[in-house]
Amino acid sequence: MLKTLFLSIYSSKTEADIDKLISEESKLSDSKNWFPIGGNESNFSIIENQQSNPIAALVEKVTNSIDAILMKKCLETNLDPRGKSAPKSMDDAIDLFFPDNKNWDLNTFRRKQAEDIQIIADGPTKQSSVIIYDNGEGQDPKDFESTFLSLMRGNKNEIHFVQGKYNMGGSGAIVFCGTKGYQLIGSKRFDGSGKFGFTLVREHPLSKDELETKKNTWYEYLKIDGEIPAFEISELDLKLLNRQFTTGSIIKMYSYQMKGVSGFAQDLNQNLNEFLFKPVLPVFTIDTKERYPNNKVLETTVYGLQRRLEEEKDYVEEWFSEEYEDALFGTMKVTCYVFKAKQEGKTVKETKADIQRRYFKNNMSGLFSMNGQVHGHYTSEFITRGLKYNLLKDYLLINVDCSKMKYEFRKDLFMASRDRLKNGAKAEELRDYLKKKLTKSKLDEINKRRKDSIGLESEDTSELIKNFAKNLSKDSDLFKLLQNTLKLEEKTKEKPEKKQSGGRSEKEQVPFKPERFPSFFKLQHKANTPIPVPIGGEKTLRFETDVEDHYFDRTDHPGDLQVSILKVKRTDHKGGNQQGSSKEPGELLNIIKSSPDKGTIKITFNPDTELKQGDEIEVEATLKGAGDDFFQEIVFLKIVDAEQKKETAPKEEEDYSNIGLPELVKVSKEQWDELESHGVSMNYETVMNPIASGDILEKIYINLDSNVFLNYRKKLKNEDQIIVAQKRYIASVYFHSLFLYMITKKKNYRLTSSENPEDEITIDDYIRDVFDSYYSDFLLNFGMEQLMGSLED
Repeated sequence: MLKTLFLSIYSSKTEADIDKLISEESKLSDSKNWFPIGGNESNFSIIENQQSNPIAALVEKVTNSIDAILMKKCLETNLDPRGKSAPKSMDDAIDLFFPDNKNWDLNTFRRKQAEDIQIIADGPTKQSSVIIYDNGEGQDPKDFESTFLSLMRGNKNEIHFVQGKYNMGGSGAIVFCGTKGYQLIGSKRFDGSGKFGFTLVREHPLSKDELETKKNTWYEYLKIDGEIPAFEISELDLKLLNRQFTTGSIIKMYSYQMKGVSGFAQDLNQNLNEFLFKPVLPVFTIDTKERYPNNKVLETTVYGLQRRLEEEKDYVEEWFSEEYEDALFGTMKVTCYVFKAKQEGKTVKETKADIQRRYFKNNMSGLFSMNGQVHGHYTSEFITRGLKYNLLKDYLLINVDCSKMKYEFRKDLFMASRDRLKNGAKAEELRDYLKKKLTKSKLDEINKRRKDSIGLESEDTSELIKNFAKNLSKDSDLFKLLQNTLKLEEKTKEKPEKKQSGGRSEKEQVPFKPERFPSFFKLQHKANTPIPVPIGGEKTLRFETDVEDHYFDRTDHPGDLQVSILKVKRTDHKGGNQQGSSKEPGELLNIIKSSPDKGTIKITFNPDTELKQGDEIEVEATLKGAGDDFFQEIVFLKIVDAEQKKETAPKEEEDYSNIGLPELVKVSKEQWDELESHGVSMNYETVMNPIASGDILEKIYINLDSNVFLNYRKKLKNEDQIIVAQKRYIASVYFHSLFLYMITKKKNYRLTSSENPEDEITIDDYIRDVFDSYYSDFLLNFGMEQLMGSLED
């Protein structure tokens, strides 16, 4: 009888089916069989105040499944999960319990392992129900109330190789289960002991009397005759991929609210990959032929965004990493992925949409991950406002690996729901740190290269500037607005050409031939004396090697670079030598380690405040090679006085002819392809395209072959009229763009769209869209003269 009841619930497709079943089945409709989750009728606020995104809530379920499999493996090897011999991290657990895990990079092995965690679609496509199965630890029915159905119990708090802590992940998804929170839970212990238990979770339906006495409802679960319903099984046919259910856990969430997600095998897969940047175990997403009869791909593995980024070379142009060791937060690794501005055979607009669909479905441009799971994110606002790399807004993905952060810092950084950052002091400190470091990294070179590669000749704006500025009072608000808004560039003085040294030819550059593993590692220009490092400053050392650029970041046999302090020689009254073992590098020297770049590895040292002038430090850098090979270099650093700042020359008197107007660049149809190849959209529909760095407007590209201007030209009778019209078109578009930009910035408007309210639209994107939407047509056909004339009539 209980087996029949379970199968009836499991086979129900939607929330409406469960409603119908409850009304027909007395054991489900009896209010005495329902009990509040966690034994607390005030659980509504706890459960509701978790993940704000249905995909993030689903990821918590997947995380629980990964934890369950690691727990099962630990128990099968007779290890106490809380004991000293248990793995100390998830990576350690994977290496111990799955010694062949490197094989998962191969599709056949990955798919086989992924069968242990399956996410299966059920029900109609517009009301998809979600089934999550794992071949993990499983729970005995008598333990349901202290595991699946508990809140804030901290069951995993002392187990270091699992992600979960507070036993809340199982309840976060309930709020996205239709409108009534229906969720079926079934489980059997991995060792085959005990029965298969199950329960149904729902939001408590308030009676008429309760509506008058209760402020809030609560979430509750089913017991029959005072116990979790259970029955004997050897196996169950639950329509899993390639197997019957024997042990483990299975959860079904009815009419799950996933806006914008259709097919599981592809669409949900891409969403999950964003939130699972580098999961320790692969997962299957599975759709059905009944739901999508014409879809040839119904089963796909989720194995993290990192692996996708590495494998899909058609999209990623380049990527690199930097590892930071700092007294502020401990250790943190940041990896930047820069996408191609234009794919072959596609326009910039099509390329941007394709990248957005594949990698930014949830508008997450900066990911903060722990053990491969994303715990919070930045939108592209960080790229435009923080880094001021507007050209990279839609083409940059940053992953910040927080797994090795200090616990004290990390706990103040993430919410307990693990789906967003706290809005606090630690988050602000980290944002400021990332902004400073990334704008000094290789990312800055990439941004400059993209800007410089747009090689169109710009219009000489000197006459425009003079005409504009000659009657403009320096004390006027308009002039101050221009100064505060636009980039004030000094005219560059021509530098005399360097004379070539007689008879010497330039040294030919030898092409760099990267190796999979390094064969050497040595400091460039090694000195016999200690290397000076200024107090309050930093010193970057460059090491030569022959290993490939992605050695530290690749998923298959990645390398490692360790920096350790051997000795510290003090100059104060205490004197003596202090062994490096008593101080971690980040406690005396803040360190930045860059990934290899064409045979060069950079290590940057920044002294902590504890170090004084004259202190000497012996530092060892160790690069891992193939197998058990290691390459070591020892360097000596000496702390010196801070570098004196050079006195700045007195400012010259302001020149009205150079008040900082952005460059005007006229673009014809013949130049569109060149602009498109560098990520600047230009076609018949485009009127203008402004280019900014952060909030500084640098260039305005004006399209001379836009439909707006070409249609206007058709009305003109001779060449003189066309020349006048073109000048008017250029001047109108240029100055209207300029003042729209300045006013919008001055008012500090925050621009978003109704489609993606989290994703901030930059001012330059907003103005481009305004001009593409009839505004320029209005300027040409109904300008100021016509407007004044109509008022006189």
